[in-house]
Amino acid sequence: MDGFQTILKFFMNRKTAIGYSFMALLTMGGERVFSLVAFRCPCSNENFRYGVVFLFSPAFVLLVVGYFLNSKTWKLFTGCCANPRKIFPRGNTCHFFYVFGQITLNALVAPVMWISVALLNGTFYECAMSGLKNPAYLQAVCHSKSEKCFEELYKVACDKSSMPFPESDELKRTLQAQSQILGWCVIVTTALLSLLTTCCASCQSKVSHLQLMFWRVYAEKEKEQLEQIFQLYATKLSERNLKCFFENKEPEAIPLPAFQAWEDASQLYSFSNSKQHYSTIHRLVEGGQKETSEERETMMDYVDGREIP
Repeated sequence: MDGFQTILKFFMNRKTAIGYSFMALLTMGGERVFSLVAFRCPCSNENFRYGVVFLFSPAFVLLVVGYFLNSKTWKLFTGCCANPRKIFPRGNTCHFFYVFGQITLNALVAPVMWISVALLNGTFYECAMSGLKNPAYLQAVCHSKSEKCFEELYKVACDKSSMPFPESDELKRTLQAQSQILGWCVIVTTALLSLLTTCCASCQSKVSHLQLMFWRVYAEKEKEQLEQIFQLYATKLSERNLKCFFENKEPEAIPLPAFQAWEDASQLYSFSNSKQHYSTIHRLVEGGQKETSEERETMMDYVDGREIP
């Protein structure tokens, strides 16, 4: 039993890395399925458009899904039409761009994985670039090749060119090599940017490393228990209402937060050195609901590059 708990704790402590690894496996599997089942290079003047669509359209869809699945997106935009001050608070016009930029960085993980895997595979890029009609690119690719290279490069991806096999095979390998080089460039650039972003966030942190660890644990526990409380109170309220409806009884009082309390608890949060509150709800519980609207216009803060509610 102790061994099982040790293993479980190991995986729980590394669930972020496991989640990214699982996402990478799904991305590789999805790209492979697209390549084998859905992708059919037309080997015509449509090569470039067709290849680019398969390379970037799934990445765009993954980006949109990333926005949808991020709870901070809805915290930022919910009610912003009724109260534009939520996204453009007084005295801080860059609030929206700062928060939305952080959300975008998280949403970009899956699209970057897709583009990297697709470029390393080379199928989409090979089809797209074989149909590119740019004279400078054709001159670079077909240098020291026969004249048929300029005329039939778009057929190379389908092995339908009338060029000699060694020449056609060399062109395919060249296009695949270009794709893989770009793929590694994307991976290396993303890794460096992630490192720099994490380092900058750590350097600008307002708290120590141990407090950051505590904050992260607190945020996870609060989120887990908040979902349980939602289930509990929603069940109690629905049971009471249905029982009173069918039995024609007066409802007993069930204490619930006031409208303004829901509004305050839904605000994005920023850490303050003077008052060590670790979430919006923590701040409301400790300080009550006597804050002004200007004080409620707070920004999102992050711990070790991860979002804190």
